Amino acid sequence: MGKRKKSSRKPTQTRVRVPLDTAFTCLFCHHDKSVTVRIDRKEGVAQLVCRVCDQRYQSKVNHLTEPVDVYSEWKEMCDMLEEQRKAKEVGEASVRRS
Repeated sequence: MGKRKKSSRKPTQTRVRVPLDTAFTCLFCHHDKSVTVRIDRKEGVAQLVCRVCDQRYQSKVNHLTEPVDVYSEWKEMCDMLEEQRKAKEVGEASVRRS
């Protein structure tokens, strides 16, 4: 008696992982790939620095944090501060008119 033939399946291809960016566009001077992120996992700190305008940002990190996470956190912080500044200006403008 012979063996049964296995159905011929093609081996699955491994998906190519696209590496995440490590250099980003600065929010202040708008130079491409001028912002770099350094992560010190032992200290639990990440530093973001623009090589052109010397803008800096520092945050706490964990073992899952990637450079793109630090950049997005910096971007959100800048947006939040800009909204607060605009709200403060609107409040001062309404007081001046009164």
